[in-house]
Amino acid sequence: MGNEVQLLKHWRELTPQKQQKVLEFVELLKSEPETTPTESDFVPQTPLAKKLWSIRQRAIAAGLQLRKR
Repeated sequence: MGNEVQLLKHWRELTPQKQQKVLEFVELLKSEPETTPTESDFVPQTPLAKKLWSIRQRAIAAGLQLRKR
């Protein structure tokens, strides 16, 4: 079953109020920029996050391949 068919199936099961919420959410998604922040934009804020980010950067520099989820 395709995404559109699934969407319509679920849509028909919603109350009018929930359908309105879905429409508002879709409008919000459409208004968001398509680009995602790059890793260079990330700035760790806590001491633990800074330490973990440093370990991650060293692992990448050493050639470790990270998996995307």
